[in-house]
Amino acid sequence: MNLTQMHERLRVEMLRRIQRGTLSISLLSRQTGLGTSHVSNFLHARRRLSLEGIDRVLAAQHMAAEDLLDLGSDRGLFQRDDEVDSVPVVSHAVALFEPVVRPSAVQMMLNLPPRTLQALKTRTVASRRFWERFVAIRIGPGDAFPMEPVLMPNALAVIDRHYNSLIPYRAGHSNLYAVRDGAHLTLRHADYIAMRLVLRPLNLASPIELIDIGSDASPGEYIAGRVVLTINEL
Repeated sequence: MNLTQMHERLRVEMLRRIQRGTLSISLLSRQTGLGTSHVSNFLHARRRLSLEGIDRVLAAQHMAAEDLLDLGSDRGLFQRDDEVDSVPVVSHAVALFEPVVRPSAVQMMLNLPPRTLQALKTRTVASRRFWERFVAIRIGPGDAFPMEPVLMPNALAVIDRHYNSLIPYRAGHSNLYAVRDGAHLTLRHADYIAMRLVLRPLNLASPIELIDIGSDASPGEYIAGRVVLTINEL
């Protein structure tokens, strides 16, 4: 890959993140120290970045030059939004802690029918507003057991990281959440009682778990997102 290709792939990736709502021109300007007009000209292909400018953008977005090698059309990067919804399948740690999914962190792309995720409502805590919205994770046997039969071993769960509220998405139905329990991601129904997150399993053979929430924190900070779709392997 030459410098021209590297520059163009970086430009297209930044545009993709802006379109997804995880980035803005003003935010990228603040992160890199580049002027907003400079960033805008770069994004609209009216001006090229210097090598130093490219390095600033990569560092600000927690990317390495090697990540740009994966940004080809084989990952569906240039597919139209009305053709397919593509969600990156990532590790539990990435789903919990990384605001923007690096190409090198993508295990595979999960392609869903058009507009599967388009109309979903958000309830986002302020700290997650610019996080990449949808990710998917694979559920191991131990993590699936407490939520059987909704979740089965090796199921894929699509997480909306812009829904961190304990308000039910549908009245009368409990949300299924991806929750941070220490450094571990766990999938449970959840309530907030007496400054504790109460994690409720579906399988009665599994115990209820409690997570203490500090007085200076909100329960939404512990919720990675709402599980909007599960795919169980037959």
